[in-house]
Amino acid sequence: MRLLVLRCNSPHITDFSVVSSSVEIHDLPAVPSRKDLKIIDDAAFDVLPHDPTPSLDEIAKQPDVAHLSTPQIAPQQPETRLRIVVIGSDAALSAVLTRLMRADNLWAEIGFVPVGPSTAAKNWGLPTEEAEAVALALQGTVHPVPLIRDDAAVAIAGSATITNWEPGEITGEIIVDDHVLIRHEATVKAPRRGIYGARLVPMLDAPGIAAVTMDTPLPGDVPSRGLFPRPTGSVIPKSFSTGRAMQAGGPTLRIRVDGISRKRMVERVTFYRHLRDLQIVRP
Repeated sequence: MRLLVLRCNSPHITDFSVVSSSVEIHDLPAVPSRKDLKIIDDAAFDVLPHDPTPSLDEIAKQPDVAHLSTPQIAPQQPETRLRIVVIGSDAALSAVLTRLMRADNLWAEIGFVPVGPSTAAKNWGLPTEEAEAVALALQGTVHPVPLIRDDAAVAIAGSATITNWEPGEITGEIIVDDHVLIRHEATVKAPRRGIYGARLVPMLDAPGIAAVTMDTPLPGDVPSRGLFPRPTGSVIPKSFSTGRAMQAGGPTLRIRVDGISRKRMVERVTFYRHLRDLQIVRP
């Protein structure tokens, strides 16, 4: 197995002695760019220069939807397995998954060692103790999960949110499959608890997306009028919905993926399950 360790602003983690094989270590920024991640493009090409399996276009044309049911082990089985271990934040992991998805290299195995709070680590039940997390990422077994992406071709590692661009309640509609999660017009005077948007997390199984309504702002999204107590980002449990896709429309929407906001507001967005599954190492 070829092992690549990407330390994303995490040079303090140095002990990889749990594996006897050689480990390629690359130190990258906290959120690596496409240029930074050329190393995984090159490694994937070295391991699998030609992919003999159906392309994404061919999969999409298949008459059944088997590829959107229970997550599957990748059909690509190169002679030498490629495992990429990401050490860093959910945003760092999102950048790596996005690069692999865009290059159609999601057959590569992914280990994750969270640094700091991580929704992805909680979703997958990863160890919180550093040495344990490193050992699992290097030696553990792959258990596929759905990969959720947005219409800008950004992969979600831990979570994504849809809110108003400026702090305050959201105006718009959010639908999960055929269920209306939110249909709301913001009030002139923002309430302490209201409709501030929606949060989604990738599921471990089909259909892929779990979403809830946010009844308070995200931390930091405090309107200048000072009408709120310290925000908690709490959710309304009864709003819990699951589906394969989530669509939103509104005049001024802000989209955040793993804490990273899009640079410009949008009027519509779609999140949906990708045709390839994520080959994640987890318990």
